[in-house]
Amino acid sequence: HMSKLINTYIEVFPEMIHKKTKRLHTYFDQTGAATGRISSVSPNLQNIPIRTNIGSKIRKAFIASPGNLLITADYSQIELRILAHFSNDPGLVKSFENDLDVHAAVAASIFGVDEKEITKEQRRIAKSVNFGILYGQTPFGLSKELKISMKDAKKSIESYFNYYPKVKEFIDKTIENARQKGYVTTLFNRCRNVSDITSNNNNIQKLMERNAINTIMQGSAADIIKKAMISIYQKRNRLALNFKILLQIHDELIFETPENCMEEVENFIKDEMTSAVLLNVPLKVKTFIGANWLEAE
Repeated sequence: HMSKLINTYIEVFPEMIHKKTKRLHTYFDQTGAATGRISSVSPNLQNIPIRTNIGSKIRKAFIASPGNLLITADYSQIELRILAHFSNDPGLVKSFENDLDVHAAVAASIFGVDEKEITKEQRRIAKSVNFGILYGQTPFGLSKELKISMKDAKKSIESYFNYYPKVKEFIDKTIENARQKGYVTTLFNRCRNVSDITSNNNNIQKLMERNAINTIMQGSAADIIKKAMISIYQKRNRLALNFKILLQIHDELIFETPENCMEEVENFIKDEMTSAVLLNVPLKVKTFIGANWLEAE
């Protein structure tokens, strides 16, 4: 871990600082990811460490220029909200409409207890199930990730589908349509070929099934944040607001704004991101502010 931090960031990044701007400049590739996500290369600024104490200190080196602050704006659980939109499952829709803890709700259904009695561990398991469903995770995959028995993993997934039956219907229908058409489409009708979904090789077939579901969720999220970026950029110019869009990391945008108009810009960003598209559940954006990237997380 230490070796990677030194060889990938600490020794390399200072050499890549632009002589005139005194900043790092990445290249954004719009066609590098099959789901439609924007990827960052030369250098990759989308995988700067955050999960370890030492690794996260790398983010402290990314600082706002004098008189400015960084604003991080992150779509909250956007892929689960997209799942609620496409499946139109009443329970899932209700959770987001009422701004409830969707992981706690799933935990309550899996463990058969009241939401108020959910432990951190039970919520962690429910969170894994929630996101595992998005990626077509099998009982085997879930048991391996959570270090639980196959029996418990299978029971957890079954409990989830019992609680959200329309989600199961949506997944089954999506896979069936993908078999017939050989492709799937995102919210904005961007296509991805999954013709190998009819392969005689079971491993390939299951992979394509997972890709079919994941593309609709992750690809639609990519569509939404791109639409938000375009809207923010165009209106910023029209309103002559003084801030910069610095970086995009999947469901998150990072901005640099003068301290004296920080609140105005923060509200503007939230409004544009939450209104980028009208789903049947509300979009939610969390913002964090700091003098450096670590503070703004």
